[in-house]
Amino acid sequence: QVQLVESGGGLVQAGGSLRLSCATSGRTSRNYSMGWFRQAPGKEREFVSAISWSGSFTVYADSVKGRFTISRDNGKNTVFLQMNSLKPEDTAVYYCALDRGTSFSGSYLQNIHTYDDWGQGTQVTVSS
Repeated sequence: QVQLVESGGGLVQAGGSLRLSCATSGRTSRNYSMGWFRQAPGKEREFVSAISWSGSFTVYADSVKGRFTISRDNGKNTVFLQMNSLKPEDTAVYYCALDRGTSFSGSYLQNIHTYDDWGQGTQVTVSS
């Protein structure tokens, strides 16, 4: 069993930045693709970004492309989401997720059903 714990959320003004972290424990996440999703009140959970196990492949939702950057440190079993130029519409609970499979492609990693394990989420609030 893998445990995922997100941190780094908070309240920030529009235009500001936050860096989310997702630490994994249990079985190593080193060989697994990881993703970030978010869920705003009254809305479905949506894809934000994902990264392959080696870090060589990344994919982003159009709404965050150019503002968010995903990265990982396999030595620390941690995945990061650097969020810059935040907007009020980025307000949501952010979840990290782990895919135990070995495949990766844009469409595959954007699919919420691809992921096997989920964290509890961290709240991000962007004020206008």
